[in-house]
Amino acid sequence: MTLHLSSFNGGNALSRFRAEQLLKALQSVHDKVSGISARYVHWVATPSAPNDALNTQLADLLRYGEPFEGGELSNDSAVLVLVSPRLGTVSPWASKATDIAHNCGFAVQRVERVVEYYLTLKTGLLSKNTLTPEQWQALADMLHDRMTESAFAKREQAQAMFASLPAAAMDFCDILQGGRAALVEANVRFGLALTDDEMDYLVNAFTGLKRNPTDVELMMFAQANSEH
Repeated sequence: MTLHLSSFNGGNALSRFRAEQLLKALQSVHDKVSGISARYVHWVATPSAPNDALNTQLADLLRYGEPFEGGELSNDSAVLVLVSPRLGTVSPWASKATDIAHNCGFAVQRVERVVEYYLTLKTGLLSKNTLTPEQWQALADMLHDRMTESAFAKREQAQAMFASLPAAAMDFCDILQGGRAALVEANVRFGLALTDDEMDYLVNAFTGLKRNPTDVELMMFAQANSEH
């Protein structure tokens, strides 16, 4: 089914204290960053293009919190990092918001929320107000959790959240043959963010079980440990 996607700008997504914390962390990665602001942006999928009345009602429903007063991309020295739920997943926020929209009688397929971070870069006569793809990725890695979120450089790329994805085939980590090195490689390939102690535990556990873990088991383990 083809869906119509609409976006609605939301309120402020960063407290002043949190913004100061993030700015210090970002500057430790790249000293060109001089400021950060963030806002919520809501994406709504509907079976057809919403009329003016529905647009107004959705805008009212999605207006909450403190107004956004950041700089957005109003100048050439600003860079966007958009953080969405991990592609192929539906966030708990989306499930609740979609239920609320349905209870209000709105014909929507899904309501989702992303965060748009606007990074201000230092300007100078001899410096460029741009980032290399590698620099952008390093900063984006500071702003999202690869286990549960995805990061994009352009707003329209967030539409990929609503793509229907085929079920992926189950994958395995060959610990029995490759040992700890196989798990180290899988840690990077699956974006698990496992610690050394966690990898040691998994290698010992599955070696004792005499079988290889699936990608799903590794992801569930990583997710459970990231919550503690």
